[in-house]
Amino acid sequence: MSTPRPTVSPPRPWAFPAAEEHVLDNGVRVLLHDVPGQHVLSLRVVVPVSLAVEPAGLEGLAAMTARLLDEGTARHGPEEFAQLMERHGMALGAGVSDGGLLVDVDVPRSHLRTASSLVTQALAEPVFPEAEVRRILRTRLAEIEQERASAPHRALRELARTLWDPADRAATPTAGTPESIGSLTRDDVAGFHRSRVGPQGATVVLAGDLSGDVGSALAALDATLGRWSNDDHEPSPRPVPPRAAADRVRTVVVDRPGAVQTEISVGCPGPDRSTTHGWAPHPVVSFVLGGSPTARVDAVLREEKGYTYGIRTSFRPRVAGGTFVAQGSVRSEVTAEATGLLLGILDGAREGFTEGELRSGTDYVSRTAPGRYATADAVADESASLALERLPVDFTTRNLRAVSELTLEDLDGAYRRTATGEWSVVLVGDADRIVPDLEAVLSGPVGTVGR
Repeated sequence: MSTPRPTVSPPRPWAFPAAEEHVLDNGVRVLLHDVPGQHVLSLRVVVPVSLAVEPAGLEGLAAMTARLLDEGTARHGPEEFAQLMERHGMALGAGVSDGGLLVDVDVPRSHLRTASSLVTQALAEPVFPEAEVRRILRTRLAEIEQERASAPHRALRELARTLWDPADRAATPTAGTPESIGSLTRDDVAGFHRSRVGPQGATVVLAGDLSGDVGSALAALDATLGRWSNDDHEPSPRPVPPRAAADRVRTVVVDRPGAVQTEISVGCPGPDRSTTHGWAPHPVVSFVLGGSPTARVDAVLREEKGYTYGIRTSFRPRVAGGTFVAQGSVRSEVTAEATGLLLGILDGAREGFTEGELRSGTDYVSRTAPGRYATADAVADESASLALERLPVDFTTRNLRAVSELTLEDLDGAYRRTATGEWSVVLVGDADRIVPDLEAVLSGPVGTVGR
């Protein structure tokens, strides 16, 4: 007896875990997300700090300040602070983006109060020991050398320098250069913290299993982060989109003698998630153009030609403005042809997408969302990003609904507004092997820079 084939029903509508919003006594905004079954809570503290406020020549100051927050406080030395975190099962990290400083903590629910107390101490009373400052700066200089050795990192760094106006902060790495890091002192770090890290405009996000325990979680936050103060805090101006370089439409080769592969990065300015045209079509365009082995780029360069393991395209929003980037590696001997084919695919997409691409892209973006946001840390990260970008708490849910309603005109319009055919092209590879062929394939001069 045969069993009838089961009917597959469309998935039920899904919504991003809702936020319960509160305000602590010191004015800090709190967003609580109940994620059942996630007993390790994810805590995020977002402090709006524009990198544009860093003094010229001291780029990376904000990033180094963030890294030093847990290296000793007024109450605990560096080793004691680390032991306390380990004893309470918490992991703490801190970093910066173009528009803010973010402290992230994961901790068992039973240790939330202790964790939030330690986070408050790190934010309010770090002491920046001279020895730790020197160690962190040495570590950053070593990282820069490692990044130079990585072709993808080197390509993206050169792309930013090519794409953005040299006077704009976006043209310089977020965590600084050897010259700027080498100029930093403990006094620079302490002064930046005193003037730029404070509770005004800050947001605290807590995600995890809060069922029946919201009151005690909120009380723990109010007793700790709600007591955070800084009379010297100067709120940063709101970030503005970076200025594009006047000569950004060009090709730059970063010379790597003997390299058997070439890293290709192609980019142009793009939107942020608050674009008035709506963000929904952008992740769909990313997917159908270069988001999988069956997307347009890989269908040619990987499946048909065998030139690459994969080249991906993505819209990368900042707090203000953003970029559209296509990046991947190819064999050195096919660099010129692969670059020409890639630019041809990117330019050709302005002619429009297909109904099949629309369906596959919208299905992927909307139906994988429950998996992308299945954990407390993913929910907390997204909520913190929304807070930093000053987007409403229901943005993710509304955006996913908008994805399911997209039309071909929406996709075509979103891509054409960004991809005007004016590309910044960066290649990291053996200049002697690839430049002659590139000049024959690409219009305009090809410039070469050192390692």
